[in-house]
Amino acid sequence: MIVSSSGFAKLKASLAEKIFFGHEPSAELLAILLVYFVQGIVGLARLAISFFLKDELGLSPAEVSALVGIAALPWMVKPLFGFISDGLPIFGYRRRPYLVLSGILGALAWLALATVVHSPWAATLAIALSSLSVAFSDVIVDSIIVERARVESVGNAGSLQSLCWGTSAAGGLFTAYLSGWLLEHFSTRTVFTVTAIFPLFVSLVAWSISEARLTEPTNWSVVGNQLKHLRHAVTQKSIWLPTAFLFLWQATPTAESAFFFFTTNELGFAPEFLGRVRLVTSIASLLGVWVFQRFLKAVPFRVIFGWSTVISAVLGLSTLLLVTHTNRALGISDQWFSLGDNLVLTVMGQIAFMPVLVLAARLCPPGVEATLFALLMSVVNLAGLLSYESGAVLMHWFGITENNFSNLALLVVITNLTTLLPLPLLGWLPGAEATPVAEPVEAHLQPITALEMDSSASKHLAQPFLPDLLTEFVSPPREPEPVEE
Repeated sequence: MIVSSSGFAKLKASLAEKIFFGHEPSAELLAILLVYFVQGIVGLARLAISFFLKDELGLSPAEVSALVGIAALPWMVKPLFGFISDGLPIFGYRRRPYLVLSGILGALAWLALATVVHSPWAATLAIALSSLSVAFSDVIVDSIIVERARVESVGNAGSLQSLCWGTSAAGGLFTAYLSGWLLEHFSTRTVFTVTAIFPLFVSLVAWSISEARLTEPTNWSVVGNQLKHLRHAVTQKSIWLPTAFLFLWQATPTAESAFFFFTTNELGFAPEFLGRVRLVTSIASLLGVWVFQRFLKAVPFRVIFGWSTVISAVLGLSTLLLVTHTNRALGISDQWFSLGDNLVLTVMGQIAFMPVLVLAARLCPPGVEATLFALLMSVVNLAGLLSYESGAVLMHWFGITENNFSNLALLVVITNLTTLLPLPLLGWLPGAEATPVAEPVEAHLQPITALEMDSSASKHLAQPFLPDLLTEFVSPPREPEPVEE
């Protein structure tokens, strides 16, 4: 019996070291990781949403693109969710009740899509509510991670965030291929019903998270002081100029929804194959993160933004071969061309977006770093909305419909060339000789809002074909935490 206990202790220690990055696999940690896993696994319904909007509601590419933009709204007000959680506790608790409510909201939104949604406006509302559920739970669980990370040892610094990001990525990878396979065998509404189960796990495990009950009312003077320092930070030229560049850089039109219609209606790609494409792009995204961290993180911002933008725009024009069916003349099937094209473009797009996170982190002065980072990411998310809406306008002008793709090549050219427009403004970014950190404010202030480490509006600059239209907003990919150098 003693040997058995000793073996169990060794196994537990090995799991803690190799799987949980040195953290004790407690009930609370498992509950937190489950929340992140659910954020990744709700991608199970992404392809179902795309086909639901296209086939069952009969929306045009322009209408789908406009709807996607509206559904992104919750990701633009994430700092507000942090203020609500911090300032308006429920029954004395600031975290657990909001996790319970967000899980219930997500389940109800997916059930509505599975049962009572029969119009575009109802679909928009339901998708936006599911997006709100993930965005709010993301803010809450990130705030918990920030609190726990403060007590990490120097040797374990950043390990908790990395563990959480990896768990969310694992959930996304798990559903990448499965999302297409399910649509081959079941209806979209059945997939929505299955997806509705997962947010409920967030509600169930919320009470496993340790949280002391507040006995004192919220100190609004601290909140007001935080807002004052935040306003001081955003008025600095060293912050708002790079932020303005990031906004313009991300706001150029996208042709994603038009490509989804083209590949399904014109090329006849089946859901199962689209699931394979999602799996390839998910792996490629991780590869892009690794390439950036391994080889490019020390490259000056102006250099990497400039060259990645130009290279992405040039590579993005390769989709013209697919649109004009030139790939067939070259002896390359549509399926193999799509897989290869998405692999290359996604790696390049991820490399191009990683500096956004690093730059945003370095712009944040001590004391308001978490709140300001969330605000910067909300600005980038707003740019993502404009990207989809401007793309919808172009599709309408060019007469691109579910069956008419005669002007799709022109749309591809425009969406790729417009990504070059912000290049003359590269001087707004910090130079190699500059230290891109804003003027410090009082360092003793603790951030109110959780550090937001998502790239929910990350738009692949090369405009690759992405079959899951709501990838960026329903459950955004989570990037590893930028390391201050």
